[in-house]
Amino acid sequence: VQLQASGGGLVQAGGSLRLSCAASGRTFNGYAMGWFRQAPGADRMFVAGITWSLINTNYADSVKGRFTISRDKDKNTMYLQMNSLKPEDTAVYYCAAGTTYYSRYPHDYAYWGQGTQVTVSS
Repeated sequence: VQLQASGGGLVQAGGSLRLSCAASGRTFNGYAMGWFRQAPGADRMFVAGITWSLINTNYADSVKGRFTISRDKDKNTMYLQMNSLKPEDTAVYYCAAGTTYYSRYPHDYAYWGQGTQVTVSS
């Protein structure tokens, strides 16, 4: 199983980016998928999650209303649309898959992508 994250980059505050996470090796029916981020010197933190089959979503309070998680079953790909970006959103973003619905804990996710850097300048 492989997860490939992409779409990061440098953007000014107030701008937008869309991250993608392409999954290969299996389908993720019944899995929970999530985005996490890790800033330098900080723990890896939950950003957003989605249940692959039910399309239920949940978000960290810090991104609610600005970020949108979605998935395309046909493409086996998950997305994170990030709008109104702030400098504090700067981090390496990781996509992950696991079997525990609605978990915000990294240890509940068995599969991880390699991370993509998002840098928001002020």
